[in-house]
Amino acid sequence: MATNEEIRKMRDEEIGIELNKVREKLFTLRSQTVTEKVEDTSQLKKLRQNIARLLTERHARQLAKA
Repeated sequence: MATNEEIRKMRDEEIGIELNKVREKLFTLRSQTVTEKVEDTSQLKKLRQNIARLLTERHARQLAKA
């Protein structure tokens, strides 16, 4: 999981790549919860928070450019 400081140091392209990776992980985890193979359900919340961090930084950069 990337921290806020790590996210701020990333380039725009890296943020997009990381966002796709985390979304894929979340999708995989959701499908595993359906088949009841997930032991640590707190990972879902952590992944959603990480997605929100990435989107927030990306949006802040877009506003700064405008």
